Amino acid sequence: MYKVSVTTKFAAAHRLREYEGACENLHGHNWLVKAQIGTSELDRIGIAYDFKKLKHDLNEIINQLDHQYLNEIPPFNEMNPTSENVAKFIYQSLAAKLPNKLKVISIEVGESDHYTATYEE
Repeated sequence: MYKVSVTTKFAAAHRLREYEGACENLHGHNWLVKAQIGTSELDRIGIAYDFKKLKHDLNEIINQLDHQYLNEIPPFNEMNPTSENVAKFIYQSLAAKLPNKLKVISIEVGESDHYTATYEE
C-alpha cells in the first residue's frame, strides 16, 4: 500500500465538559492535524493522490473549525470536543470526500507538540 500524508493546523477554543481540572475552563490551542491516506493504486503518472488535493480536502474540513469555539458547533455542541473526538470527526469527514480507491489510514490531532491523539479504523 502507498501512504501519503499532509499536516496542517488551525486555531480554536474549547472546554472539556465534566473534566476535573483547568481544561474544563475555556481555553484555546493551535491544533496540529496530520492526515494519512493510503491506496494500492497509483495514477497514470505514478501518484497515489496529489498532495495539493489532499491538503485542499483537509482544509475544507479544518476551515469549519478554525477560529471557532468548538463547543458551539456541530457535532461538538453535543459531543465533548476532546482531541480524540476532533480526530474522529476529521477522519469521517475526510473519508466522505475521497475517491473510492483511497482510504483514510489515520488522523492525528495535537493540542501541542507534546500531546496528540490518533483515530484510525
